[in-house]
Amino acid sequence: MNKIVKVKSKSHGREKITGFQVINTTIMLFLIFVTVYPLYHVLVASFSDPILLMSHTGPLTKILGKATLAGYIKTLSNKSLLTGFRNTLFYIVVGTSLQMALTSFAAYTVSRKNFMLRNAIMKFMIFTMFFNGGLIPLFFAIRNTGIYNTIWVSSIPYAVSVYNVIIMKTFFESIPESLEEAAIIDGANDFKVFYKIILPLSKPVIAVMILYYGVGQWNSWFPAAMFTRDRVLYPLQLILREILIENSSQSADNLLEAIQDTYAKELVKYCTIVVSTVPILVVYPFLQKYFEKGVMIGAVKG
Repeated sequence: MNKIVKVKSKSHGREKITGFQVINTTIMLFLIFVTVYPLYHVLVASFSDPILLMSHTGPLTKILGKATLAGYIKTLSNKSLLTGFRNTLFYIVVGTSLQMALTSFAAYTVSRKNFMLRNAIMKFMIFTMFFNGGLIPLFFAIRNTGIYNTIWVSSIPYAVSVYNVIIMKTFFESIPESLEEAAIIDGANDFKVFYKIILPLSKPVIAVMILYYGVGQWNSWFPAAMFTRDRVLYPLQLILREILIENSSQSADNLLEAIQDTYAKELVKYCTIVVSTVPILVVYPFLQKYFEKGVMIGAVKG
């Protein structure tokens, strides 16, 4: 009887491709193309000949003319970029550390079932996701607290994301309570439970939060544009935004220099996008395995 079953299983071992699989695969391939091609287009354009690039129309499939680094040289020669890189690294390290500390503390507090005010605090936090005072009250709050035009203006006002707190809270609640109970019996207090048990078991969601906050700090430019006056405090994205939109360059003395400068500006736009995107793309693969696990666990339960 077992032999007959095995023979039948072999004959039906090859599954037929269903229409759903074909449609699903087609849609996914289309989404991959829509996502990847703009990045490929910008990367190829950044190495292309600027004259051929401006005269080119339609999709871009290869480098136009002889590959050149002129756009990158012109972009990176801007002295403000070094200041922007330094400020952005500070914002990422300090800002992300502050955000992770506050978010993890808040998530751990509201995830404890024996905490009487957990429901009231969660309702208050969720309320802030739908209603806020607006930009003008935020401006007065930042100015009156003394952090206006300081390096803290990009970190402190945005230190906690309620969405991220909910993700971490859900992850913390998925950890077996027996581990916490055993630690308490052995004499551990809440701080020891948090540092010795909860955090070591929460590496996936911590990696996700670091990625969320780190990318947010890397791409952040609006707080610096609104709440700082000194250019020495500008992050990289704000410097690149000025280069991308204003195309700040020296004025040309004759018509030939003006034409060449116009071509260079077009090339600098693409190089600027590459410079602001590549660092995050390089970091992401190292956090991908934690990212997938952390997001799924934080999203399944609610």
